[in-house]
Amino acid sequence: MNIEIWHDLVCPWCYLGKRRLEAVLLGYPGDVTMTFRAYQLDPAPVPAPLPIKQAMTAKIGDPRRVEQMFQHVTGIARREGLALDYDRALAANTFDAHRLVAWAAAQELQLNMIETLQRAHFIDGVDLGAHRELARLAGEIGLDGRAALAHLASPAGTDAVNADLAEARELGITSVPTFVVDRRYVIQGAQEPAALRSALSEIARREAVDATR
Repeated sequence: MNIEIWHDLVCPWCYLGKRRLEAVLLGYPGDVTMTFRAYQLDPAPVPAPLPIKQAMTAKIGDPRRVEQMFQHVTGIARREGLALDYDRALAANTFDAHRLVAWAAAQELQLNMIETLQRAHFIDGVDLGAHRELARLAGEIGLDGRAALAHLASPAGTDAVNADLAEARELGITSVPTFVVDRRYVIQGAQEPAALRSALSEIARREAVDATR
């Protein structure tokens, strides 16, 4: 079974959805691979580091609603063992961060890179739009920081990210996380572990039936 996950690195529900999927797969029978695909919740440029609360307030217009939204997802994440610090988190255009993930994937470190970038954004307040910060984080997982910086300074990886974004449009994906299983089944959102486990079991059952036909 191959699970493709369309996600954005600054999406808390993607962070939560990845954690839940990993927990479910720990005890899941059978071979499962995960492949992460790029998605951008907001492709607009962020010219300078901007607190995410300020950015969301400018977009929504109601600081109380923004605070409620962040408190809601922070509480859910906490119960899953994830920390979200929205007093430190910065808004960022994630296109280059996705390029870095694609570069790390070519070196079989995709999941490590994603986890490191998510922790940096949600806990440490790192600007995921800054090349030097991205290169530093690549170095933290054993990649060559200088090579990462050179990669980001070039257009390398742009086609790979654009291909993921275009494929998301073709598949009708408008929110993340979206899990596409074997290109036949779609699971939308950061489902509770029990619901996710049930969905994967049902998919496996259907594929086993199809295999006997």
